[in-house]
Amino acid sequence: MTKPLSPESIAIVKATAPVLVQHGVAITTRMYERLFVDASIKHMFDQAAQASGEQPRRLAAAIVAFAQNVDNLPALAGAVERMAERHVETAVKPEHYPKVAEALLPAIRDVLGEAATDEVLNAWGEAYWFLADVLIRREAQLYTDAEVTAA
Repeated sequence: MTKPLSPESIAIVKATAPVLVQHGVAITTRMYERLFVDASIKHMFDQAAQASGEQPRRLAAAIVAFAQNVDNLPALAGAVERMAERHVETAVKPEHYPKVAEALLPAIRDVLGEAATDEVLNAWGEAYWFLADVLIRREAQLYTDAEVTAA
């Protein structure tokens, strides 16, 4: 079972939603710049969607939705399911999640500067790993279901 988010992290993440509406695409664009230093990760992504800005916009919208609903996670169930399905289609594995965290959290600081305090980054780190755990568990089930179907 996924460890629940602390009330403090929920409050901080929710409070950052307006900032993410304003700066989310800049953060996700910077995150992808950091992430794509690893060619093995870069090849997993549709580079046309990167070049057009579509993928950074989609991820920014997902992050904003997560921030706005971090205290109402059932509202995100459909989005989480679509994300898990897409991750399975593109062969995302649990070992990829730390690489995304190592790109996302510094990207927040790169874009927001001093506004991205250690407290904010710690709350987002907790929130990221909470969501990552949910996705990893769901993706594991989807991978198992696909193996059973293929057998």
